Amino acid sequence: MEYEVVHTLLPAIIIFVPIVSGLLLFLLGHRLEPYKELICIGVTGLFFVLVLTMYPAIRDGKILLGIFQYFSFPLSVSFKVDQLTIFLGIFFSFVWFMIACFSYGYMAHEHKKVRYYSFFLLAEGGCMGTIFAGDLLGLFLFFEFMALTTYILVAHEETPITMFAGAKYLYMTVGGGLSVFFGLLITYYLTGSVVFNRPGLITEPSALATVAFAAFMVGFGLKAGMFPVHVWLPDAHPAAPSPVSSALSGIMLKTGIYGMIRVIFNIYSPEFIHNADWDTVMLIIAVITILLGSAMALLQDDLKRRLAYSSIAQIGYILLGVFLLSEQGLIGGLYHLFTHAFMKGLLFLCAGAIIVQTGIRNISQMKGIGLKMPATMIFFTIAAVTMVGIPPFNGFISKWQLSLASLEAGQPFFVAVLIVSSLLNAAYYFPIVITAFFASESSSETAHGHEEGHDEGSKPDAHGHHVTNNQTPKGILREDAPWHMLFPMGLLAVGCFAFALMPENWAWNLALAAAKSLFSM
Repeated sequence: MEYEVVHTLLPAIIIFVPIVSGLLLFLLGHRLEPYKELICIGVTGLFFVLVLTMYPAIRDGKILLGIFQYFSFPLSVSFKVDQLTIFLGIFFSFVWFMIACFSYGYMAHEHKKVRYYSFFLLAEGGCMGTIFAGDLLGLFLFFEFMALTTYILVAHEETPITMFAGAKYLYMTVGGGLSVFFGLLITYYLTGSVVFNRPGLITEPSALATVAFAAFMVGFGLKAGMFPVHVWLPDAHPAAPSPVSSALSGIMLKTGIYGMIRVIFNIYSPEFIHNADWDTVMLIIAVITILLGSAMALLQDDLKRRLAYSSIAQIGYILLGVFLLSEQGLIGGLYHLFTHAFMKGLLFLCAGAIIVQTGIRNISQMKGIGLKMPATMIFFTIAAVTMVGIPPFNGFISKWQLSLASLEAGQPFFVAVLIVSSLLNAAYYFPIVITAFFASESSSETAHGHEEGHDEGSKPDAHGHHVTNNQTPKGILREDAPWHMLFPMGLLAVGCFAFALMPENWAWNLALAAAKSLFSM
């Protein structure tokens, strides 16, 4: 299919809206402090609308391209919006907007809120800049910018535990970025270009081509949470504020997957990778990632650690779809990428609401919490059912498509892996729901939000040590989360199944168009 290239600076202008806003809020915090929440919500909402304005042009078969010719000598930096990036941009910016709305309630009693909202906007700009980059250089620059700004968010609480988790995240993700840069250097040396303007920059097999591919997979796989470079993720998620965990898992992990897709289709080609048998290696890693993440999630009592390991498993699903190197597989992988953004983003927001309202983090302490926080736990249940893959929720559609793609590739073993993983999903999500709604509770535990032997109002941190919960008055279990926290959770919950019930599944159509555009290059 032929696409009309439209040269415009609109993508670049859109990307810098949250970045400039975040910088201004940080630098002028003393003046803008009373309006910090409104600025963050307004800018993220505006960004979502601006991304939507680009959709009609992409739908009509155009590609939006903006180039800064002398931005970084000797290479230029470009911004590109095509079928793939508009698909990711629309849903990611919407989820980010919902997380910003949720933060208004979650951060009400937190410290250094100006810093939080400033870096929240900067991180959005870095994440979306990574997606809208039209070349490897721009992708690398925004990839590293995203890592640096997200570190501040992960370590926001500034406790020893969070500082350790933040440092681990920072060193590993920066290392992953440098691995990507190593691959970038080799690609430029071999081809003289790093621009995503044609398929298959590298066409000749060589030792350097192999090294570059390995460097790309390590760098992008580390950010995605792929085995065996996933070890930062189970510590970073529980340490970070829950809105940050939601953005990190629901959105930012996907930048690693996006980088892999660009490597497959723009740096190499599916045929090149298949002939080199690199797809076999990556499919093995995908299976290990799925099963390891699911198995480790079963062992966690801390709710956010369980969700973190679940994210690892879900990334494995997307890797499986991508490295089947077929149109069917890529459609399934992209649709699961969208599905995971909604359901895992929602699960972390629900966990945050529970922590704010009760101070409880451990699943074993959640007996009867569904009766105290019914709306929150209903939303949690919807996301959990979506994660398991029960129809008509989005998770069923993506797993169905991945199963069909596996059979098309002559790999029924992958279907078995998907089924086993779905059973494990049920094994570690359904007990949470059952405990919340049906398990009996003792008045002393639930009414006061603590167990015998722990101070009232305490909550276990990422490693199970109890620390004071500053967000909940001692000895009080509030009612359900306030409306400004429930509203974004409710919209994400609706997104977990609404598209599947529509006569035209808009999300599916976008994933289909993105996959077709990549295979028709």
